[in-house]
Amino acid sequence: MLDLKMIKADLDRFKIGMDKRCKNYDLDAIVAADDKRRELIFKTEQMKSEQNAVSKKIPQMKKAGEDTTALFAEMKELSETIKQNNAEISALDAQIEDMLLRIPNIPHESVIKGADSDENVEVRRWGEPKAFDFEPLAHWDIGDALGILDPATAAKVTGARFHFYRGNGAKLERAIINYFLNTHSESGYTEIFPPYMVNRDSMRGTGQLPKFEEDAFKVSNNDYFLIPTAEVPVTNMHRDEIVDGTKLPMKYCAYSACFRAEAGSAGRDTRGLIRQHQFNKVELVKFADPESSYDELESLTRDAEKVLQGLGLPYRVVCLCGGDLGFSSAKTYDIEVWMPSYNRYVEISSCSNFEDFQARRANIKFKKNPTDKAKFLHTLNGSGVAVGRTVAAILENYQNADGSVTIPEALRPYMGTDVIKGI
Repeated sequence: MLDLKMIKADLDRFKIGMDKRCKNYDLDAIVAADDKRRELIFKTEQMKSEQNAVSKKIPQMKKAGEDTTALFAEMKELSETIKQNNAEISALDAQIEDMLLRIPNIPHESVIKGADSDENVEVRRWGEPKAFDFEPLAHWDIGDALGILDPATAAKVTGARFHFYRGNGAKLERAIINYFLNTHSESGYTEIFPPYMVNRDSMRGTGQLPKFEEDAFKVSNNDYFLIPTAEVPVTNMHRDEIVDGTKLPMKYCAYSACFRAEAGSAGRDTRGLIRQHQFNKVELVKFADPESSYDELESLTRDAEKVLQGLGLPYRVVCLCGGDLGFSSAKTYDIEVWMPSYNRYVEISSCSNFEDFQARRANIKFKKNPTDKAKFLHTLNGSGVAVGRTVAAILENYQNADGSVTIPEALRPYMGTDVIKGI
């Protein structure tokens, strides 16, 4: 959530920042609503002062035998006006808050203006895509042939864009989760196993609400939501807290199932494991000192890259342009893994610095000394990484001409085998 005082103090800078997103965000409307609110507060306070002065005057008039009927009528009308003004001020407060909640974060100065992913900037590549001496299959065909992926049964049991994993498919998913968690724990992240449902305040705190409520799965008989990512519960662990600044950065890794309605994504990457309503992910979350948060973004991204390097999967890192930037993010690096069936790189991780945008919404502050004034810290998160997409990448990049799939060496201790063969 952006700070209204900062917007009003440097409106042009915020407009330039929003222009990078290549969408229309009416900051002037927010400023105008706040000006109206302030003017109404000023007038109402004057009315209250007049009301107080008259209240002191009336007893004196009565004592002197003067008629107070007209004055009482005037005060009754003034009281009604004050009541109406207070209601209007409350309505303006709610309107301004709602407008601010729907305005995205301002991009970092290093983020370029751009309309969509076509204008993202490649930062680096790792590994070389494998040259196959046969026609490689898509992961959904490999999974079907090996009997390890079963979307048809899932569609019967639940609906479209869900999967049953069978046999070595289930083992592969579990192996990847354990490999990710162990690797990140060794890199200094504290492992968290969070709840899969959160309340409305938690979704609001990380920026999913109110703007993206249609993309969330809501539990109908409670004001709970199935989490779209472990970022939500883990970030909200410190909601309404002042943390010890000497312990920053605080680093967490968390496995969870993730649930997304993906409204508006029909027909886009909906086959296979790329875009599911339910999927598994290991998330990295950091709470950082504002002075070092961009260094922390670089190291977080490297930590996400580390697990892909351990699996030998070719990938590239891109810096998102303003138009492709997530709602809460000030700067984001996407990691895209090579997918032979797509003949291109496909997003598998997104690593972002939200600066104090989420911290303001969730009221997360820090102090380095007890006498310091509490300040908003910076939050960061990154996929470390999406498990289903990793399964898809392994099936496609490690497939063999005989239909089998070689297991990356890093996963063999978890799998107990070095190859997945047909049934």
